[in-house]
Amino acid sequence: MSQYLVTENVTEFFSQIGQSVTNGFAYVGSLASLGGRAAYYAFVGPFKGKPFHLQRAVSQAMQVGVRALPILSLITYFIGLILALQSAYELSKLGAMNIVPRAVALSMSRELGPLITAIVVIGRSGSAFAAEIGTMKVTEEIDALETMAISPIHFLVTPKFLAMIVMLPCLTIWANLMGILGGALFGVAQAGFTWLGYIQASIDSLFLRDITTGLIKSVMFGITITAVGCLEGLSTAAGAEEVGRSTTRAVVMSIFLVVIVDLVFTGIFYFVAGR
Repeated sequence: MSQYLVTENVTEFFSQIGQSVTNGFAYVGSLASLGGRAAYYAFVGPFKGKPFHLQRAVSQAMQVGVRALPILSLITYFIGLILALQSAYELSKLGAMNIVPRAVALSMSRELGPLITAIVVIGRSGSAFAAEIGTMKVTEEIDALETMAISPIHFLVTPKFLAMIVMLPCLTIWANLMGILGGALFGVAQAGFTWLGYIQASIDSLFLRDITTGLIKSVMFGITITAVGCLEGLSTAAGAEEVGRSTTRAVVMSIFLVVIVDLVFTGIFYFVAGR
């Protein structure tokens, strides 16, 4: 009897794992389908008589990009300062304080700039996408659009998709700059640099590939954030509580998938470029 129970528990355990894996692949497939349709309406639709709504895209770009600048600037400035402090703590033991600008610049441009930007945008815009579309789903506005033969993907998702893939790289460049300036505060105050000397040392340490890898990541992060936020909004069940749950799932899943995308592309760049 006990052996039967053990076998049943083991079977149930592996069954749950299999179900989770299946659900995970189905979720990724839904994201890919939604992203593909949004990309079609953005880049192919205008040539087939289905232009996207430029005014809505500009409005979304303002919300995603321009209005995120204050909080993003503050966070990345302090991140750059923290990186400089942590780097200097170890490098000072080796008498290599001149490497601090390089450490900060490379860390920001390759990794922390795109990642911190994505996390800030998830909190501000990814959650807003899910809440907006989820509310429209609960109040049956999505059904009204479909009744009028208006595709919700074309009308709602495509402007967000365009705004995100344009503004996230711009925000990433700004985040890199603010991080370098944050490190410069330490460099000038404690490491004997001048402002011009520190910034010049940071620029000299960067190659074009260091910047482009971060920008490629940021574009993929933007696609991921938009797809997750909009999919969770469109999947919202009936009831006001479900809007909050969709928003929470959008934030959690966006952060998780952004980290996974970051890992994948970091691995690709490492093995392709030999880093």
